[in-house]
Amino acid sequence: MANLKEIRTRIASIRTTKQVTAAMKMVAASRLKRAQDAILCIRPYSARLYDMLLTAMQEHAEAEEADFSSPYLEVREPRRTLAVLITSNRGLCGSFNAAICRASIELTMQECGAVPDAFFAIGKHAERFVKARGFTLAGEANALHDGLHFAAVSTLAEQLMQEFVAEKWDRVMLIYNQFKNVSTQTPLMEQFLPVELPDVPVDLTGIQPNYIMEPSSSALLGQIIPLSLKVQLFKALTDSTAAEHAARMKAMHQATDNAEELLRDLTVAFNKARQSSITNEIIEVTGGAEALKQ
Repeated sequence: MANLKEIRTRIASIRTTKQVTAAMKMVAASRLKRAQDAILCIRPYSARLYDMLLTAMQEHAEAEEADFSSPYLEVREPRRTLAVLITSNRGLCGSFNAAICRASIELTMQECGAVPDAFFAIGKHAERFVKARGFTLAGEANALHDGLHFAAVSTLAEQLMQEFVAEKWDRVMLIYNQFKNVSTQTPLMEQFLPVELPDVPVDLTGIQPNYIMEPSSSALLGQIIPLSLKVQLFKALTDSTAAEHAARMKAMHQATDNAEELLRDLTVAFNKARQSSITNEIIEVTGGAEALKQ
């Protein structure tokens, strides 16, 4: 059994660790609240924007206008695929980063039949994963996590859109953790470019009003499609941020509980060791007194 000094040192160390993990849990909970509010706001906006895109496409199809064409709708043979992998910059969030990095290979193999030709990393863990596996790193945007702003995300989205139009990539995929609730984050892969539209017309009757479009559906589509792509990337980053804070809060909660349990065990061991030491001292004193009598 360890002596009293060793046990006392371990108790002090674990008590300090418990204070740190408890503080990190509170910080993560505070950040999660803001991130959760943000994702709950962006999701309805993104869904409504997609409905407007479908409505404009239907209005254009029904109108007697020239065929509308957008470079972002062009479907090409996927000879070169780019995967945008979104992780966090910091750790201490359980299996958050490891799960999405592992899922990036599984999801692309299922969807594309092969590993992507290149990865674009958003997050230091994604960058390290790509380099460690020997994959091609097309670029990184880790600074987006320092302060998530729509303007910075729009710049990155425009860069990806320009590379797609220049036929540097035939397909661009987004891979990130989708926030479900505090306990659940789901790895998700969705197509970013080209823009996916339903193969059959969608009946939107009763879902949204009959819009009057000015100047024309073609002009509106030219603005809605790029905006929808920027919103899609921003939503993915917002989802990943909320999932990261939820995973960190859960990990720190478990770490705090484990430290508390370990403190209880060490306290019991300390009391046993102290009682044993006191008993031994009493025996030694009694033995010494008996020796003096003789």
